[in-house]
Amino acid sequence: MTAYLRMLSAERLKLIKSPIWLLVLVSPLIALLVGFMAEPSGSWTSLINSQVTLHGMLLLPIFTGVFASYICRFEHAAGGWKQVLVLPVSRASFYAAKLTVIMVLLLMMQLLLFGSILIAGGFHEMMNDIPWAVLLKSISAGWIASLPLAALQLFVSMMWNSFGAPLGINFMLTVPNLLIVNSEKYAPYYPWAQPFLVMMPTEEANFGAFLVPYSTLVPVIFGTAVLFVFAGMFYFKQKEV
Repeated sequence: MTAYLRMLSAERLKLIKSPIWLLVLVSPLIALLVGFMAEPSGSWTSLINSQVTLHGMLLLPIFTGVFASYICRFEHAAGGWKQVLVLPVSRASFYAAKLTVIMVLLLMMQLLLFGSILIAGGFHEMMNDIPWAVLLKSISAGWIASLPLAALQLFVSMMWNSFGAPLGINFMLTVPNLLIVNSEKYAPYYPWAQPFLVMMPTEEANFGAFLVPYSTLVPVIFGTAVLFVFAGMFYFKQKEV
């Protein structure tokens, strides 16, 4: 635990003066604009749907890849991986610290999205009957469902000594979400689609993968999270200097 906390502190120092914090604002601000332009007609479900769609389907998966690539950028430069791998620190702690940073950045993004939905609701004069349970479920479930993709993207970023290549691949695999979410068979197993599936209000989602019950979707998400976390950690432990 001590080694993990030291590595986490080191990662924090790397990012504290980094412009990556500004990227956390992008998707919530876009969602806020969408909320202002929406016509929810007094329906919170409709408002949440309009703000979550672009965020969950495209922007959240894309920024997950951006964060994973960025926090490995320091090691990609000037032979940084070789310096890290010869240090007398646990590789598991190093990996866990980087994954934690990604998840913290995603949590900040989700909390800001929560705020943007409330602000949009206030703009449309809908603050008398806020569906707190629906909102909290959407925000928290989307964050948890981003863990498999975060672990997978970190795995890829550590495996490839490149900043741009993992980003390009992530973008190409995010765009098919537009079609894959219509598939009840494939979408629940597609990491790029999982956050969107659990963030959408169930009242507005009655097609394709949204017909899959939570009792099936939740074990799939946790299963893929465990698979990608341990795969990435195993690879990093075996990674040659």
